Amino acid sequence: MQQIFDEIVACTDEFSKNHLTEECAQTFRKMVAILCRKRPSPLLKGDLKNWAAGIIYAIGSINFLFDSGKKSKLNIDTLCSFFGLVKSTISTKSKQIKAQFKMTPFDVNWTVPSKMDSNPLVWNILINGFCVDVRFLPLEIQEMAYEKGVIPYIPGPRPSIKGKE
Repeated sequence: MQQIFDEIVACTDEFSKNHLTEECAQTFRKMVAILCRKRPSPLLKGDLKNWAAGIIYAIGSINFLFDSGKKSKLNIDTLCSFFGLVKSTISTKSKQIKAQFKMTPFDVNWTVPSKMDSNPLVWNILINGFCVDVRFLPLEIQEMAYEKGVIPYIPGPRPSIKGKE
């Protein structure tokens, strides 16, 4: 599996170097590693370029990298051109990956670190049946949520809302 891992990561790293960031590359590597450890590994079937492009598209869509409303949007045509694949091939592989990992928009497990602060699913917790943003709660509650593994880190105190001091 090491050779398959290395080949897919070489593709995702190159794409990240040209079009994305190192943190995206790290997230892609994480997924490739998990896919390599599955038994039997799905990476044993199919073209490795398809897997690399599918991984990028799956994680990219979770992180809204293909969102047309953003200035720095990534275009699916760029991905197709880079890998020499058609949209349907990439989309099919991406759907397979998303289904395998039960990925959803704002998926906390696949959000890149720089987008963690803006991901509402990371910070909303239920307290007494009410959904609240833990970042606006006292530090003690944030610490308890962190200790229980509900949030990835302690965000600390937020500035008070003007007029509500």
